[in-house]
Amino acid sequence: MNCASCELPGLTARLDKLHYHHGGASLPADKPHAFVYFITIQNRSEHTITLLGRKWVVAHADGTRLVIEGDKIIGETPRLTPGEEFSYNSYHVTGTDAQAHGSFHGVNEVGEKIHVLLPPFDMTLPRS
Repeated sequence: MNCASCELPGLTARLDKLHYHHGGASLPADKPHAFVYFITIQNRSEHTITLLGRKWVVAHADGTRLVIEGDKIIGETPRLTPGEEFSYNSYHVTGTDAQAHGSFHGVNEVGEKIHVLLPPFDMTLPRS
């Protein structure tokens, strides 16, 4: 591979489920809505990869953007051999509708940098 960080054919990330939860008093007054999301990263490539971190961008309907970037994925650095997958869930709190997209990055077995994109998904507040 001849790039700073390459998309690895066969490595995919997908949103499995998205659940809405109104948090009531347990969430901040300006962000009373929680979306719990379930993600799976699947390695159908011929390489063993280790995921080291993530970068997400959340665009809110009010025009604000939140960039979430850091090491690890829910405190882990998953190692995926060909055919393996890693699933996890997390959440985002908001006061408005939002759209999220992002990527996960890591290395293959020889240390080359790889990444996988997570397609955008909408977090739409229920209308009463």
